[in-house]
Amino acid sequence: MSAATAHEPVLTARNVSIEYEVDPPVKAVRNVSLTLNRGEILGLAGESGCGKTTLAYGMNRLLKPPALMTTGEVIFHDRSGQDIDVVALQDDGLRQFRWDKISMVFQGAMNSLNPVINVRAQLFDVFDTHRPGMSKAQKTARSRELLALVGVDPDRLSSFPHELSGGMRQRVMIAMALALDPQVMIMDEPTTALDVVVQRGIIREIMRLREKLGFAVIFITHDLPMLIEISDRIAVMLQGEIVEQGTAAQIYRDPQHEYTKKLLSSFPSLRGERGDFVRTGAGIGTPGAAVAAKEDAR
Repeated sequence: MSAATAHEPVLTARNVSIEYEVDPPVKAVRNVSLTLNRGEILGLAGESGCGKTTLAYGMNRLLKPPALMTTGEVIFHDRSGQDIDVVALQDDGLRQFRWDKISMVFQGAMNSLNPVINVRAQLFDVFDTHRPGMSKAQKTARSRELLALVGVDPDRLSSFPHELSGGMRQRVMIAMALALDPQVMIMDEPTTALDVVVQRGIIREIMRLREKLGFAVIFITHDLPMLIEISDRIAVMLQGEIVEQGTAAQIYRDPQHEYTKKLLSSFPSLRGERGDFVRTGAGIGTPGAAVAAKEDAR
């Protein structure tokens, strides 16, 4: 993130509350305020069920009944200088806003991609909806460019989702999210279902693309140590509320909330003295030596 964009907001949420209108009502998000600055990565951390995804869906107007935003506003600060009231958008205006200004990479690419049509058709669908004036040749050229951008062979346009590995499917989802050059990408645990090696490759790709294209990212995950490594700022969410916000370095070196401290301590360190596991008749015993403190965040 460049110094020029460090404090220029692109998306602002103020006092957002979201309920699921069931019996009794569930208050999933409680009076949350967040600001995403242009070109930065904002990590949103918290346990499953804390409201992370519900908040993201609310900010992008993707909530479906029985979910309802009961209070708050979401303002998108377009690079043209126009402020867009996202909550007030309706029908065609909302349809054009999504994917053009803010796109989303959903959790579980195999479930998000249509299993019965190939990659080309799914990319074309984005262009047909938002750029109806594009010719077939233009759509093909842009689709090939997008796959190459995320490290997938452009010849894979003819492939169906089941013919791709998990990592390739996730890269295709990222390519689709980048199709219209959005200013914000919301990434909802995009690497959770992947093994650690593929996960690391996807994270590196996201970082590279952010540097190359300049979009801002809201990265949602329960993995706080990973967010410390990749994020500019982090917000920690618990039971529908933001309980702590700060830079990645602040959250790592001086966490203030007890829940943040627990999240940080819930992952084993990869550094320190090596110890052996002791097998007993009942199974595997405890490791020998304790590990050292976590390494500093980058």
